[in-house]
Amino acid sequence: MSNRFIKVAQLKTVETFRDRLDQLGLSLPCDDSILTRDQGSPMAAPLEVEGFTIGNRWCIHPMEGWDANTDGSPTEFTIRRWENFGRSGAKLIWGGEAAAVQEDGRANPNQTLGTESNRFGLEKLYDSLVSAHKSEVGDPSDLMIGLQLTHSGRYSRPNQKQITEPRVAYHHPILDARVGIDSDDDSAIWTDAELHELIDSYVNSAKIAQQLGFHFVDVKCCHGYLLHEFLSARSRPGEFGGNFEGRTRLLLTIIRRIQQECPGLLIGVRLSVFDLIPFHAGLEVGEPVDFQDLLPYKFGFGVSEEDPLEMDLSEPIRLIKLLHESGVFSVNLSAGSPYYNPHIQRPAIFPPSDGYPPPEDPLVGVVRQIEAVRDVKQAVPEMLMVGTGYTYLQEYLPHVAQAVVRAGWVDSVGLGRMVLSLPELPQTTLEEGTMPRKKVCRTFSDCTSAPRNGIVSGCYPLDPYYKKLPEFQQLKDAKSAAAN
Repeated sequence: MSNRFIKVAQLKTVETFRDRLDQLGLSLPCDDSILTRDQGSPMAAPLEVEGFTIGNRWCIHPMEGWDANTDGSPTEFTIRRWENFGRSGAKLIWGGEAAAVQEDGRANPNQTLGTESNRFGLEKLYDSLVSAHKSEVGDPSDLMIGLQLTHSGRYSRPNQKQITEPRVAYHHPILDARVGIDSDDDSAIWTDAELHELIDSYVNSAKIAQQLGFHFVDVKCCHGYLLHEFLSARSRPGEFGGNFEGRTRLLLTIIRRIQQECPGLLIGVRLSVFDLIPFHAGLEVGEPVDFQDLLPYKFGFGVSEEDPLEMDLSEPIRLIKLLHESGVFSVNLSAGSPYYNPHIQRPAIFPPSDGYPPPEDPLVGVVRQIEAVRDVKQAVPEMLMVGTGYTYLQEYLPHVAQAVVRAGWVDSVGLGRMVLSLPELPQTTLEEGTMPRKKVCRTFSDCTSAPRNGIVSGCYPLDPYYKKLPEFQQLKDAKSAAAN
């Protein structure tokens, strides 16, 4: 499977990397070398946001570690990850962690909570991040930290790791069966009255974040989780479904309420800006589910109704314009979902244990996301935008990052999996102009396979801290079983 495509690690120079892009018919800005701060790297340029100066253009994405205590409080694993975010040198921390606003909205029983019961735990995470930044990077006055607020919706597993307890916006003809929902059973569908209570939960979590010193909250709206699913709730009756105004009402209401009750707290939105048809494992690679009987396809957001293998950015652009008008300071643009089309959301040559071999060279997926963000930035230039999907670029991530920022395709480049193996990437590239090859994420997907098997997430192949854990052998066994 992994030999179907040329690995990025085999591309030893910038020239061979560019040649590979050309072979794939792809075009991507890419600098010849990694520029340091002193050499005028575009990644070192500050960003001005509502009177706050963000010190550089590197951003850390929020990541769930499956490693909090069952009461939502942080363990040593959680704290270490936040310390690594602090010492990374990135000056925009987008959420750090996905914190559930209600216990029934946790994606796993060990997810962090953004509730009053976990106030001290959130404070501990915030303080550990700032302390690490002070000791290893310097002045934190230009460090902007947010907390991501979420409800996992269809993918909620609040009590047992292997048992879904979905709460959904509407019946989905493909995804219902995957989480055990009968098409005739409406018990998992939110009522409008329940949604008004959920809005209160988001506001309460935002208040806690503001009181603890977080500069902003991210109202998570991506990857098939609850608020993202509502954007495609065309078949849902009532105030939170149907037309565009109804489908965006829940998100916009949460934003408006937070603004009213948390004056001065900034609000961001991490958004899946396009979402193609669900895939499943084929005989050799991932394949789209048969959608001919579902045309026109009305069960996605940012996807063509005529051909759900193609994106349609018209509604996402319309929404982002509304978000800007509503006072949202930034959007962090992702795509798809790790649950039903992971090669779209997280390009990688090695699939997670519950995934499928990629049906395309992962570089195609990387460029797809980068170009989508470019197109949205051109349509809404006044909105500060963070880009996603860069990890598979590996050695050439900083070369591309500084080039696309210089070109105005995006304002800030976000890092996810890459900082699990190489947390110091922003600081090292800006100060030394180097990229340590031995710690570069090769997208083995162990950080995803681990939680899929109920194991704490981390970089088992490259981080010595995780290599020495007994969970490393558990993960090997789980992957071996999945392959047989």
